Amino acid sequence: MARRVVRTSKFRHVFGQALKADQCYDDIRISQMTWDSNFCSVNPKFVAMIVDASGGGAFMVLPLSKTGRIDMSYPTVCGHTGPVLDIEFCPHNDNIIASSSEDCSVMIWEIPDGGLITSLTDPVVKLDGHSKRVGILSWHPTAHNVLMSAGCDNVVILWNVARGESVVRIDSVHPDLIYSACWNSDGSKILTTCKDKTMRVLDPRKGTVLVEKEKTHEGSRPIRAVFVSGGKILTTGFSRMSERQVALWDPKNFGEPLTLQELDTSSGVLLPFFDPDTGIVYLCGKGDSSIRYFEVTDEAPYVHYLSIYSSKESQKGIGCMPKRGLDVSKCEITRFYKLHERKCEPIVMTVPRKSDLFQEDLYPDTIGPEPSVEADEWFQGKDAPPNLISLKDGFVTTTKTKEFKLHKSLLKTTSASAGNEQENSGVRPLCSCCYSILHYIRNHIIS
Repeated sequence: MARRVVRTSKFRHVFGQALKADQCYDDIRISQMTWDSNFCSVNPKFVAMIVDASGGGAFMVLPLSKTGRIDMSYPTVCGHTGPVLDIEFCPHNDNIIASSSEDCSVMIWEIPDGGLITSLTDPVVKLDGHSKRVGILSWHPTAHNVLMSAGCDNVVILWNVARGESVVRIDSVHPDLIYSACWNSDGSKILTTCKDKTMRVLDPRKGTVLVEKEKTHEGSRPIRAVFVSGGKILTTGFSRMSERQVALWDPKNFGEPLTLQELDTSSGVLLPFFDPDTGIVYLCGKGDSSIRYFEVTDEAPYVHYLSIYSSKESQKGIGCMPKRGLDVSKCEITRFYKLHERKCEPIVMTVPRKSDLFQEDLYPDTIGPEPSVEADEWFQGKDAPPNLISLKDGFVTTTKTKEFKLHKSLLKTTSASAGNEQENSGVRPLCSCCYSILHYIRNHIIS
């Protein structure tokens, strides 16, 4: 009888472990909205979670060190008039976060270094351009101040946040609701999935379809897609019999998937998180109590099952820490922030190693916080790969955090015509009183 050969991989024994109760964030009323977004965003400074709020939408931003029970009166970011649907920290400035809402708007907020002392109601800039609720946000991975939003009006908008204006509006490509939208590693392409069961790779500046695949998954439930290594695409979806599936595609030949695996019959949408440094993809289902992880390689069957992390409580949302926020001394390769109904629980994924030395094979140079290009350069056609950093001595900021500047002379709003733009150039001071007065003048006097 032939002996079964086990595939060798340094990630075969990766295991997940929840942190102790005193390292969790307790007594937080996580949002009850049924929207399929992560509901959580995290970076080396803060963790942000969408929470229940009366009379509008709100999210909470906590310093990572503020663990334990969170007081009910803790300040929130509550400038939206409808429930918040998605939040995402800027990859180039840990103090900047974007939020989108049912009120059809996108707002950019600046969080003080020590966290909020009072509730934040006035954004740094408000981006109006969608006619229906906005459910998807994604910052450009390499260009400074470029943000993508997708709404239930089937429109994708690329914003120059520093100018407060929409530069590219993709409104004739998607005939139905957009389920997901993301960038590739250098931000030269956009990948979207839609309710018409079609996956599309777009040129972000021209708004044209480069390649598309119909009926990526046969089922009618939401499809998610992410770029993985080598330009390939990994999708999660459902079969005609409502079985959850994961598939890998080569955009050069969309005829058949490189692999298609059926997982189970649960109903939760699988949210994929891909780590380009290790080649591991984590599948986290909304409503599931487990996280599956697979290794993506160039050899068949391409997507290799590694293991599963299971717990008793289901996840209402999940956030993933950037690589520069991990503890390399403990061989930590990923850290998730899992949202329960009243709690946020960090879950650490670790490769068991005996040595305390820096493990170079686990931590190749990774994406750093410094942008490669400015927004204007990128919109004019310049692409650049991410700026990489070494984690050998732990991540330490060697340059000043990329300051978020809002150009008053270039700022455009939907309520003021281009002829009424302000003429004074410079950086807008982030004073909430001044902003409120300016906002009132624009909306009630100029218009």
